[in-house]
Amino acid sequence: MKKVTLKKSLIGALPKQKATAQTLGLKKIGDSTVQKDDAVLAGKIRVLAHLVTVETVEENA
Repeated sequence: MKKVTLKKSLIGALPKQKATAQTLGLKKIGDSTVQKDDAVLAGKIRVLAHLVTVETVEENA
């Protein structure tokens, strides 16, 4: 699992980047979500790499 946190504003971001942030549930600076680690998430992180930080989180069973 990965924790994705929005660290920079989306004000100057491209429409594609804003849409990607919205699909991750990130709206404001400081918003965080925990996502399943897969290829789709890796692509979304690549689009938003300069705006987000990513941490690995242990999955609670």
